[in-house]
Amino acid sequence: MTCMLIIGASDAGISAALRIKQLDAQAQVTLAAADAYPNFSICGLPFYLSGEVADWRTLAHRTIQEIESHGIHLLLDHRAEKIDAQAKIVQMTAPNGEVKAVPYDRLLIGTGAESARPPIQGLDTPGVFFLRWMADSFTVRQYIEHNKTRRAVVIGGGYIGLEMADALTRRHMEVTLLEFAPEVLTTLDLELGQVIRKELLAKGVRVVTGQAAQSIGRDQGELAVTTATGETHAADLVIVASGAKPATALAQTAGIGLGASRAIAVDRTMATGVADIWAAGDCVHTWHRLLQTHLYMPLGTTAHKQGRVAGENMLGGQRQFEGSLGTQVVKVFDRVAARTGLRDKEATAAGFDPLTVSLTTWDHKVYYPGATEILIRITGERRTVRLLGAQMVGHHAAEISKRVDIVATALFHQMSMEAMADLDLAYTPPLSSPWDPVQMAAMRWCAALNGR
Repeated sequence: MTCMLIIGASDAGISAALRIKQLDAQAQVTLAAADAYPNFSICGLPFYLSGEVADWRTLAHRTIQEIESHGIHLLLDHRAEKIDAQAKIVQMTAPNGEVKAVPYDRLLIGTGAESARPPIQGLDTPGVFFLRWMADSFTVRQYIEHNKTRRAVVIGGGYIGLEMADALTRRHMEVTLLEFAPEVLTTLDLELGQVIRKELLAKGVRVVTGQAAQSIGRDQGELAVTTATGETHAADLVIVASGAKPATALAQTAGIGLGASRAIAVDRTMATGVADIWAAGDCVHTWHRLLQTHLYMPLGTTAHKQGRVAGENMLGGQRQFEGSLGTQVVKVFDRVAARTGLRDKEATAAGFDPLTVSLTTWDHKVYYPGATEILIRITGERRTVRLLGAQMVGHHAAEISKRVDIVATALFHQMSMEAMADLDLAYTPPLSSPWDPVQMAAMRWCAALNGR
């Protein structure tokens, strides 16, 4: 019987294991995890820390028993250290320190990402935390409760940094958010980042942009974060949320090559350059459907799809990963920001001739109570009138995530601006308008292209 070994029990690994068992119930599947928390929602950690999710156990997509009920053998708290690709053996360290040689016929690497460590002195100072795995959230929560923290500094104004600023504010802390860029949420245009800044300020978060954190230390018992300009921010707790980098050390022991952003290089079947080894998830580079090239875009949605593709191909299939558009969304207090596809400057860098148009409109008919404004920036190519991407910010009740999904679907099928305006979308006054806001934006774009 063919032995399928999967390293990593998060999104990609679990998806691969389940796909294998779905296609071949008799397949022998072993899933090794470096911790004791397989198939947990890492994206849910800020909401556990905020108290919005009361029980950490509910973050499990599936319990250990549910995973094992599929016939998947779990090796928990087993850290994979080295791959011998010739002998087809993975060397692992068990919880008791025992070194095991685990054989495989076909192997999937799903080691994910690890927190990026920015060039800041004092990152190992007690009270300074990164947030990547379940154990990290337990440590942070215990620290907060034991020390009765009142002030927090969050370093990084990206998705996790914003969610943590929200979470800690909900725990009644005074929060300072530091971002070295001119504005928070640099994956969106400045205009949209400014909307999120206003929301942070309105909820009591102090926002400091354009200043890089340089050092972290202790001054008379309290933490002090100093920026490159010499400004100091006192805190009881510091969260470092400065991005992620692919975890590739294990793959390199097998001689597997690296690709974009030094992530594991894979083709669209998720195969590496080493026989009988596949890789998927946040440790690999990702095929971008619009750009037709590989980039590093660690996203949970992408990891699930890549794992499913890899699992099927480990059984001899020829499935291809259809590519990512970088579709993302984040909730910050009462606002939601989302994007998909290419922004204007990204499209220009890729060789397109883009036009970007902004539109502010209501999320539903304004005569129905509760209407709120949505800001949409939509980008298309002048010559072909092809849709290239969109960004939007609005109230959390304005269905921002589903509206960006409309654009993502249109992008996936290479639709033009006119074609998106022709889509048959649902309408009722409490929820939308006869022309949905994304269609209004597409029509505004067409009018701008024609000089109207």
